Amino acid sequence: MPELDILDINKKVVGKVSLKDEVFNSEIKGDLLHKAVIAHLANLRRGTHSTKNKSMVRGGGAKPWRQKGTGRARAGSIRSPLWRGGGIIFGPMPRDYTHTVTKKVNKAALKSALSLKLMNGDIFVVDKINIEKPKTKEVISIMKNFNINRSLLFLIESKNPNLELSARNIPNVRVQKVNSINVYDLLYYDKIICTKDAISNMEKGMGK
Repeated sequence: MPELDILDINKKVVGKVSLKDEVFNSEIKGDLLHKAVIAHLANLRRGTHSTKNKSMVRGGGAKPWRQKGTGRARAGSIRSPLWRGGGIIFGPMPRDYTHTVTKKVNKAALKSALSLKLMNGDIFVVDKINIEKPKTKEVISIMKNFNINRSLLFLIESKNPNLELSARNIPNVRVQKVNSINVYDLLYYDKIICTKDAISNMEKGMGK
């Protein structure tokens, strides 16, 4: 059973936490990680792209000119794709990009992502994150204390408005409630700082 130090926001050890093997020490399955990431990215697409084909373009009721005798190429409608402002051939149309994975696959992928992060030493557990007033420099200070200079994901057990407001102006820093985590975010962010209560909630939610 893996064990991690519980830290305060100054990275001083204040305790220990034991992590469940079934969540943080499971087999890392690359194929499931791939499926979960592909599904997440596909579901972000709105699918509202649209073009007009020949039948949708306005106008074109009359033949532009007679068939013969003008010296110009034959033309039947100004809605032709050959004309400027005409229809688009095989253009994108609204569609649904929804891609789903089963709950079992998603849970296994989450366990794989958490196990991979823990194996690489990218997860820090803190006792709590208390910020009295929303200030960006408070989150920057936390990042400096933990030697994080790239991307960071905060996992919290419940809403923390001061933390969320303090982090929103920092590039590649995100605050997320643990009940809405996904595989893509776990893999995308370089380091993860989560509260001990968030760890407990994850273990309850992803247990057998």
